[in-house]
Amino acid sequence: MKIAVVGGTGLIGSKVVKNLNAAGHEAVPCSQSTGVDIITGEGVGKAVAGADVVVNLTNSPTFDAASAAFFRTSMDNLLAAAGKGGVRHVVILSIVGAELVPELDYYRAKVLQEDILKAGPIPYSIVRATQFMEFMDAVLSWTSDGDIVRLPATPIQPIAAQDVADAVAEVAAGPPLNGTRDIGGPDVYTLDELGRITLRARSDSREVVVDDTAGMFAAVRGDALTTKGDARLAPTHYTDWLS
Repeated sequence: MKIAVVGGTGLIGSKVVKNLNAAGHEAVPCSQSTGVDIITGEGVGKAVAGADVVVNLTNSPTFDAASAAFFRTSMDNLLAAAGKGGVRHVVILSIVGAELVPELDYYRAKVLQEDILKAGPIPYSIVRATQFMEFMDAVLSWTSDGDIVRLPATPIQPIAAQDVADAVAEVAAGPPLNGTRDIGGPDVYTLDELGRITLRARSDSREVVVDDTAGMFAAVRGDALTTKGDARLAPTHYTDWLS
């Protein structure tokens, strides 16, 4: 199959392209660096024309209220081009539990992206992942003040980017789900515990203090960001990934 991977040069997209090509598909990475601008629409029609599947892995450059406009515009442009180009399956990557954290602008925007896809005319699949292991350094930096890192005791189920890419590639190569597949890492930690494990593994002497008002994840209630039911669990453990 020919599969256009929009956002195909990023953390997840580059791995998805590699997986699909290794499996014998023709996966084409599309991004601003290849002349595809999903916001202005420049190059989108040409990129998806003739593709059997389009995988959209683009992301908003901000996590604030402006993210909603990004996802609305990008999905409108992509679905219009995909419809004209004869695309038979559109795949996006979203977040486990996003609808349970309406206090966060970015999470509301991801739910909006899902809703736009569901309401569109093209068969679709939504892959929802838990928090990426690769983002832990950024999380630590948000609430770090000298020798102290303040983190809420929010349950987090970290998943490796490669495991996310494997799941997205599998779904892209299969029939449309016309629904959602949740994936998560094999272990659940509280965010403060995850912070301590990370700092200890890197011989970082900063101290983690529990502060349930600190950072973006302070808005999360209970175990909203962990998988439930028939979700698929990835094989990579955080401690193994760290090492």
